[in-house]
Amino acid sequence: MPATTFVKMLKLNNLQYNPNRDPQVYRRCVNEPFRIQALLEGKGAARCVLKNAEGTVLAEKSVALPGTFTHELRFPTAGVRVVTLTVEANGRRYSQDLRLDVLEHAWEG
Repeated sequence: MPATTFVKMLKLNNLQYNPNRDPQVYRRCVNEPFRIQALLEGKGAARCVLKNAEGTVLAEKSVALPGTFTHELRFPTAGVRVVTLTVEANGRRYSQDLRLDVLEHAWEG
């Protein structure tokens, strides 16, 4: 992420998002919430849109800058989902795909 971006940090389940990190860190069980946060800087307002892989809007919010976009998602079935967070502010655009792994049940052991 370039230093000039208005998205200071992207967090998934209260951890800084890193697409190269082991996905186990971010996994949730069926009906447990995924918490997505984007910490934003700058002046004015930002439009934040969260879409699923089919392009359906899951959340859309306007955030006063500086501020934080926060949204929680739950899934009723196990599987892998990809959602895209897009943030637009002051003529600039930021987009990030997030992989959300949903487990049938918690690991035992």
